[in-house]
Amino acid sequence: MTDSSARTGPEDYETLLWEVSDDGILTLTLNRPEALNAFTVTMARELEHAFRRVNDDDSVAAVVVTGSGRAFCAGMDLSREGNVFGLDESLSPTLEDMFERLDAPEIAGGVRDTGGRVSLAIYDCTKPVIAAINGPAVGIGATMTLPMDVRLASTSARIGFVFGRLGIVPEACSSWFLPRLVGISRALEWTYAADILSPGEALEGGLVRSVVEPEALLDTAYELARRFVAGRSRVATALTRQMMWRNSAQPHPLEAHRVDSLAMWETSVGDGKEGVAAFKEKRSPEFTSSASRDLPGWVPWG
Repeated sequence: MTDSSARTGPEDYETLLWEVSDDGILTLTLNRPEALNAFTVTMARELEHAFRRVNDDDSVAAVVVTGSGRAFCAGMDLSREGNVFGLDESLSPTLEDMFERLDAPEIAGGVRDTGGRVSLAIYDCTKPVIAAINGPAVGIGATMTLPMDVRLASTSARIGFVFGRLGIVPEACSSWFLPRLVGISRALEWTYAADILSPGEALEGGLVRSVVEPEALLDTAYELARRFVAGRSRVATALTRQMMWRNSAQPHPLEAHRVDSLAMWETSVGDGKEGVAAFKEKRSPEFTSSASRDLPGWVPWG
């Protein structure tokens, strides 16, 4: 099994394709089409590596995630021998272990949910992330999209939180993300029933932004990504993403005020000067900040 720490770049990925356009849009493609892009431990490690690499790569302004072939991701690959989720059945983990030994090798490798590690890497990303769901997306194929900023669905997409059918629970931090996106009642209904949702049902439930024909899916995603990043400060965009995700979970708006104040100060003395000057001079701004180098030291916080 390949260790993500041994990878030096996207050319080493076995399950992903990495392609960056001239305008800085990274297309990250799940690439096991013969298996409907079924999720494996290797794919988990490569996705985690890719999303952490994105933060240090100034050639990337935004990320579009899609699937190769006719599926987005058909869930966990259940053909694996032994524990299909890659977990160590010889252990007897406790809740205390998850607090005190979370990064200990035996817990990190034998207990921690691989999908959750991917979700946490996406959550920590400093670039906008768009899911272009081109086909079936079930189980981890659905939950990995929840920490992405926007989900677009093809008319060929089918989305299912099907864990109940397998006698397991929702994973990939989805008990944190899904209720925030669709509300607690709908999140429970979808996970209890474990139904396969049509694109229309996902749209009506607020899970996806829009439904488009298959041939228009990636172009729609790229157009949206360009709207997010063209003529925008990389630092302000990174801070905005982190502020929205993290502050929305704070217990009181005062906690958001603390961070908003610091972030406003940082951007006002940085790209904000150019932004104000460009506005006054009625020209396009020329922002020069780098999300890999210029984020304040207190990011991430809390």
